[in-house]
Amino acid sequence: MSTPAIVLIGPEHPDELLGAFARYQHEYDVRLVRSCREALETTREVLTGGATVALFASESVVPDAESVLHAFHKLREKVPTARRVIAAHWDRFIIDAPPLRAGMAVGKYDAFLLMPRGIRDEEFHNAITDLLSDWGSTVPDPEVVSVKIVSPVRDALTLAIRDFLDRMGMPSRVYPPDSDGGRYVLNLWEGEPAYPLVCALNRPVIRATSVRDVAISIYGAPTEIDLDHVVDLAVVGGGPAGLAAAVYAASEGLSTVILEAEAIGGQAGTSSMIRNYLGFPRGISGMRLAQRARNQALRFGARFYTGQVVDELRPGSGEDPHVLCTDSGEVRARSVVIASGVAYRKLRVDPLEELVGTGVYYGAAMTAAREMEGQDVFVVGGGNSAGQAAMHLARFARSVTILVRRPSLAETMSSYLVNEIEYNSRVSVRTCTAVVDGGGDGRLEWLCLEDTRTGERERVSAYGLFLLLGAEPHCDWIPPSVARDARGFVLTGRDVPREHWLDGVPPADLATTVPGVFCAGDVRAGSMKRVASASGEGASVVPLVHAYLAPEGS
Repeated sequence: MSTPAIVLIGPEHPDELLGAFARYQHEYDVRLVRSCREALETTREVLTGGATVALFASESVVPDAESVLHAFHKLREKVPTARRVIAAHWDRFIIDAPPLRAGMAVGKYDAFLLMPRGIRDEEFHNAITDLLSDWGSTVPDPEVVSVKIVSPVRDALTLAIRDFLDRMGMPSRVYPPDSDGGRYVLNLWEGEPAYPLVCALNRPVIRATSVRDVAISIYGAPTEIDLDHVVDLAVVGGGPAGLAAAVYAASEGLSTVILEAEAIGGQAGTSSMIRNYLGFPRGISGMRLAQRARNQALRFGARFYTGQVVDELRPGSGEDPHVLCTDSGEVRARSVVIASGVAYRKLRVDPLEELVGTGVYYGAAMTAAREMEGQDVFVVGGGNSAGQAAMHLARFARSVTILVRRPSLAETMSSYLVNEIEYNSRVSVRTCTAVVDGGGDGRLEWLCLEDTRTGERERVSAYGLFLLLGAEPHCDWIPPSVARDARGFVLTGRDVPREHWLDGVPPADLATTVPGVFCAGDVRAGSMKRVASASGEGASVVPLVHAYLAPEGS
């Protein structure tokens, strides 16, 4: 595999800029140029040689470009996946920072840094390694592989497995059976070849029939819990709300178990880049945010069981604990936090539903985005998740078209994302438009779009359709004794029907109609559907759990 390049543009202080990247020369092809023209020529050489550029880093002034942002725009057209950094010399930092920083808000580049003034400037290198790590997690074939998948075809199941692994922060690669990697895995497999085969983290090779098989192979099943032991808190759902509840509960000494049906992070875990989460000025991917929270909870003693669908909650009474039932066993808990989140609403266009996994995807589908290189793709949805998915897809696809029924994105999408979309030449928006039909021979090839104002229809070529249509709650497993609203979201606090109030007093804000059962995050009626608010609710629910578990009179 060819070594990825880092291209440095250092017209005025080349030695300082090259010195700042000296530690990367062992693992990257670090090249220094003096102008935008040289950077374009060098990029062409790298691409022609079969490699790619991972990162462009430039001083704040480039002599042969209108501005450094103009140079970055030209370079972005050549390598859309590369990260872009301004490393300003300290002599110009105060002068150039104010006018250039605004460019970050519209996605013109990824970070504005002060060039190191000496060795071991770890604040600088922390930013650079974060960006390189983010780049490495989005390239089609990662150099570090934790999980090998062997399959002769890239079918819907293989793609779903890889997407799950991406969301769990486990770099993977798909190998044909006749490749070196494929033969290595086949030699470890006992029996006739059956695909896909998955070889993960020195565990036995399995033939996966579902994503859940892979999750259980890696993380185990709830039956590994000592079923004679009742935990203090069981959290259903590993999105931001569930993760925050797990961190705070475990850190305060509660024995805590988290059951997650899919991958840790929930819908937020599929976001390619969250730029407005407090404390991450350069943004953070949903996967990285979720995995950091998971590691934080593990550090305090929480136990995670991934790939476990909760089929039923049997509320306890008196001294009897609540029971969560899964195919793999039961978990008994003195208290439960429902944080199972929401699913994307179905499009309900039958020909397209039949192509889910083969060109049609619900959610951002991080792995599928890499399959869209050079293609025309469409994103349906007007929320932040749709905007983030479109920006991520634009790194690979030839064109990305956002389809919304409303007359504008401004009503439902954050301003910073609207600005990024307007700036990106690969992304366009079609308002007042609905998808009414589509099809293809074995995979998506075309869509029929309808103007909701005139009824006029148009058939367009399409290789990918990403559906981010809004929320439907994950609540089928919740018993009738837990009150829900007309749409199925869980009612808490003052929203609980008055007949369930005790002595005219409503339950606590995040408490449900069943004592000891609480709710946080998107599945709760009236929630804000934002990562930060879900995290806040997950943290806020823990004092209520403590109060419920505390002995009377304590």
